[in-house]
Parts: sequence; C-alpha cells; structure tokens
Amino acid sequence: MGFGPTVSTDWLHGHLGDTSIVVLDASVEKATAGAGGREWRSGRSSFETLGHVPGARFADLLSAFSDPDAPFAFARPGARHFARAAGALGLSGREKIVIYDTATGIWAARLWWLFRAFGHDNVAVLDGGLAAWSREGRPLQRGPAAPVPEAEFPTQAREGYFVDKEDVRAIVDGRAPGFLACVLRPPVFAGTERNYARPGHIPGSVNLPFADLLDAGNRFLPTDALKRQLSPLLDRKEQIVAYCGGGITAAGTALALAIVGAGNVVIYDGSLSEWSADPALPMTVTPARPLHPTDKEQS
Repeated sequence: MGFGPTVSTDWLHGHLGDTSIVVLDASVEKATAGAGGREWRSGRSSFETLGHVPGARFADLLSAFSDPDAPFAFARPGARHFARAAGALGLSGREKIVIYDTATGIWAARLWWLFRAFGHDNVAVLDGGLAAWSREGRPLQRGPAAPVPEAEFPTQAREGYFVDKEDVRAIVDGRAPGFLACVLRPPVFAGTERNYARPGHIPGSVNLPFADLLDAGNRFLPTDALKRQLSPLLDRKEQIVAYCGGGITAAGTALALAIVGAGNVVIYDGSLSEWSADPALPMTVTPARPLHPTDKEQS
C-alpha cells in the first residue's frame, strides 16, 4: 500500500521495530476552560506516565513546533525553527513518519500538515490515534522516550498550505476568489457558544464540522461516507480556506480531504483566535444551513 495520508493500527503494529519509520506523539491536553477561551498543556506527562506506542518520540506542538513569538497559540513556526525542532527529535528527512495523538487526531493532523508545508511528504497520521491502539490491546510503553542524537532536518517552505488574515479579508471583500469553510461545531459557528473574543464566524463561511467526518471511535468515516460529508467542498473550483479556532481542527479537515484525493485546500493559520480579536474585521452570527446528508455511515 502507499504511505499516507493515514495508516491503520494494524499497519503500524506490523511495522513496529522498522528502523525506517519514526513514530511521533503530538498530543496536547486541555488545561483549563473558560468563557473567553482555552488554555492548553503539553501531553508529555501523559506520554510518560500513561503510555505511548513503543519507540515513539514526543513532539511538543505547544512549544517546539509553534512560533513562540506569535500573538496566538500554535502559530506556524518559521522554517528554521521547525528544522531545529525536527532535528532535536533525531529526524533527518529520510525516514517515514507516523504521527498520532490521544484526542480526535487534530493535533496529529496539524503536525502532519506542518511537515508537508516544510517539504516532507513521507508522513502519515495513525487513524484512530492512541485511543484505538489501546482499545485493541496493542502494546504500550511507559517512561520518557529513549534519547536520540540530534540530526539536521532539511526544510523547503512550500506555498499553498497557509493563508493569513489579509488573504481572508480579500475573500470576504470580494477582491479574491475563495471558499471559506468553518469546521467548528454549529453552536460556535452560530454564535450561541462563545469561545473566542467575539462570537460567530467569518462572513460568507459555510459550516462543515470536523466531528461529522469521524465515526464513534474517532476514526475517519469510510471513503464513500467521507466523500458525502465533504461533498460541499469537493467540486469547488476556487481554493478552499479551512479555519477553526487556531488552525488545529482545520488540519483535521485538510487531512480528510487528502484521504479522498482533494488537495485544493489551505488553512487560515490564525483562524478565529486572530480574526475575532480584531474589531475591524467583520463577524456574523447567522446559523448554519444544512450542507450535506445527515445519514452518515458509522464504521
């Protein structure tokens, strides 16, 4: 089979010990929650105490793989910063990388997207993540990751992966083509639940919740069902701009689109964390309208 964009737990279990494959745990955990937003913490402690896929290394999205100087959390790092973070994990760019997390796969998808944005295509996400791995009784390892020598990780920044606030504003104003897709839950989209500086969504957006792309075990739906859920996006001629709260959940949707062979998508990195904080930028609280069938399959 080809490598990526996802691999199954069976596939990974069959490749444990393969020295050409590096497994990364990209878990991030919720620390506190409040009306004004959320704070996050690294999943390293759980990686060490609760267990991880044997041989996995911990990739700290919160600090190592984000821009520490950005005004919002989890912002895309620069190429040099990313290269240092990847090199510190012993990555040279020659290996295949499998990424997982302990949540719904969005953190793993974010790191998957970053690797691709910086020129590394041999990267995949473990479908179902650590929850599926554990549920199936597969082996876990506790304690810190084994030390690895640092390496030089080559990067080549690619266009077509991220857009910024000005790009999105041009779409909203009608000065540039683009199709805005908010992948947050309907109450957040409609503004009845406020998680950011202002409620609602970017004008002109459609609501396509990422959660609708998963089955009850947080695996992606079968391909045919996934295509039905993504159908509002699949026939678009203009570029799809996926956004969420901070460019994380949107990466999950980008991964789903890759699974069904669609590549015309970019992520608005700042998403609502940035957009809602700028009072000069418009937001609306109109409710979402149905965009796809409701009879999704569960696997």
